[in-house]
Amino acid sequence: MDTQALAQRFTGVLADLGLECLGVEFNPSHGQSTLRVYLDLLDKTTGDGERREVGIEDCESASRELSAMLDVEDPIPGHYVLEVSSPGLDRPLFTAEQFARVDGQEVKLLLKAPLEGRRRLRGKLVSVEGEHIVLEAEGKTFEFDHALVESARVVPDWVALGYAPQPKRGGKKPAG
Repeated sequence: MDTQALAQRFTGVLADLGLECLGVEFNPSHGQSTLRVYLDLLDKTTGDGERREVGIEDCESASRELSAMLDVEDPIPGHYVLEVSSPGLDRPLFTAEQFARVDGQEVKLLLKAPLEGRRRLRGKLVSVEGEHIVLEAEGKTFEFDHALVESARVVPDWVALGYAPQPKRGGKKPAG
């Protein structure tokens, strides 16, 4: 199944709801397959200038609209469950444009083929120009085209987000 074509098809349906389709994952299974759709807001500010994120209401609306479209068009054979989700803190990256949005952050990715003997990389995203990605990982610089990426996610900075304690500095005891 062409998940990119499906994501493209979802884009029009979701835009009417003020949502963006970041990407689609399809996990086939003998019992029950899963079609997961990741959403984001087209406009992340509210009328009073506050920043907002995808909420449960957005996911519910998107799920209703996408379910109706999938029932009519039936692009996926067999039984599957539709999951509609916000991207979360460890947001998946489906396109080079999405990589560019998180330039400077830490990412982890799986490549379709080994690059310098490695398929799994985790490091700082140095730059994205068009489809060309530069990543610093393990003291090396890796350069590759987005087409080589099988899957990728942002690695959340738990300390900056306030979910982990700040590292202790200096290790000196106070004089006393």
